[in-house]
Amino acid sequence: YATDFVNLLGRHLPQIAERGVKLIANAGGVNPTACADALRARIAEAGLDLRVGVVTGDDLLAMQPQLQNSREMFSGAAMPARLLSLNAYLGAAPIAAALSAGADIVVTGRCVDSATVLGACIHEFGWSLSDYDRLSGGSLAGHIIECGAQATGGLFTDWEDVADWANIGYPIAVIDEDGAFDVIKPQGTGGLISRGTVSEQLVYEIGDPAAYLLPDVTCDWRSVEVQDVSDGRVRVTGARGLAPTESYKASATWQDGFRV
Repeated sequence: YATDFVNLLGRHLPQIAERGVKLIANAGGVNPTACADALRARIAEAGLDLRVGVVTGDDLLAMQPQLQNSREMFSGAAMPARLLSLNAYLGAAPIAAALSAGADIVVTGRCVDSATVLGACIHEFGWSLSDYDRLSGGSLAGHIIECGAQATGGLFTDWEDVADWANIGYPIAVIDEDGAFDVIKPQGTGGLISRGTVSEQLVYEIGDPAAYLLPDVTCDWRSVEVQDVSDGRVRVTGARGLAPTESYKASATWQDGFRV
């Protein structure tokens, strides 16, 4: 798991407890339970009362014999005989369940990055798991901010328009109950929030914009509108969704040669 996540969070636990902040992170790697235990130890050392929820179930390594005939989704290559890891990309529903059970911090293993935001939306707004347009909107909000400063000019084509990269601000999604949202960044930070920076992040890694497959929803983002509302604020609307497929994406690793 991401040990630096535990070390970083340990310094901020008093503020999290004082302000009542809920925190969701896919920092559990291949051992989310150990990550949660390490967090609980830090919380106990600080004398705080914070509950840590863990999302498990993504580890499919024991199921490899049953899945051995599966093919790589893009190339069609056969599955290697001996894997080091095999993990499904889980969705937002278990994150929402952990929040509803009273978790202050939710740690997951492998999940789609956008689920960390969608899970909060489902919990906060009480969205149904069949309300696909809203689920698509919440997933889009998560997708826009999932790569941090990529949405605030960090990988912008017009990079010369981006000021103060050394102090670049990370994006914030201000989400409405209907799934529309605004993208902003903290005041006094570098970077750029514009129609261009948000639009470039929108098309990042989604493949077919009419059918971006996620565990909770099949996203149709062809009608999404991205508008500059004011300096440093962009409005995103128009996400549509369909039912998800009956299968999960999974990622596998294996040793193929030697590391330098």
